[in-house]
Amino acid sequence: MDDDDNSTTDSESLRESTASITSSILEYRHINGRPFQQSKTTEYWAPTDDDYQEGQDILDMADEYPSAEVVGTDISAVQPAFIPPNCSFQIDDAQLNWTSNPDKFDFVHLRYLYGAIDDWKKLYRQAYTHLRPGGWVESLEIDIETHSENPKVEKDESHIFKKWFKLFFECGRRTGRTWEIARDGRQEEYMREAGFADLFSKSWKVPIGGWPEDKKLKKIGLYNGAFIDHSIDGFAIFPIGEILGWSQVEVTVLVSQMRKALREPRALPYFTV
Repeated sequence: MDDDDNSTTDSESLRESTASITSSILEYRHINGRPFQQSKTTEYWAPTDDDYQEGQDILDMADEYPSAEVVGTDISAVQPAFIPPNCSFQIDDAQLNWTSNPDKFDFVHLRYLYGAIDDWKKLYRQAYTHLRPGGWVESLEIDIETHSENPKVEKDESHIFKKWFKLFFECGRRTGRTWEIARDGRQEEYMREAGFADLFSKSWKVPIGGWPEDKKLKKIGLYNGAFIDHSIDGFAIFPIGEILGWSQVEVTVLVSQMRKALREPRALPYFTV
């Protein structure tokens, strides 16, 4: 059987294995007027409304590599209205057994799964198993602790920046889905255990707001600050309200404090990825 036949068979197998979607993976619940996904293994913390549904990066990848088959997966129905012919989206849960054939992919990109995965080692093992020889897995996660270039703010243990990330870390301990995957070399450790040998790790400092003097970092900070300012409510509704049991008023006050602190000109905030 030639390569074309193999490719056709793999695609047909993948379509058949993902054709049956259980009703549970399409279940939603509403908290404070925002829809949240609820699947068999994942109570994902972010809302699933339009503010969080884009997938533009996947479309860009498909446009840049028109000869490649690009597949995006999510536990929610986030498919954009218009997609390139070589791109498809599937509703699936990465914590379940992957439905594609082993050695299927040349490149697997995992991103922003902090607070949602109950077994990171299994996730990386599955990625390794379904990767072709010579392929790559890219895992991009955020350390959600907000730091400050202002030493006075950075060293203040009572600052809202410190309170904020500690609350989310506690959420992870209660649910068994860590928010600390980007700390202490855990990604590298778990990937090495999964079988990956050629590991490369890089960390970036991402500013929040337009405070950097460097033009590129200033632009990044302005975009990042606008995104966080707009979406910070959605960060806290489920983790703080539902997992930690805070009232809606308490969550609103917490978010207001964090938003105000991030806007403070002397705060000089950033996080790392």
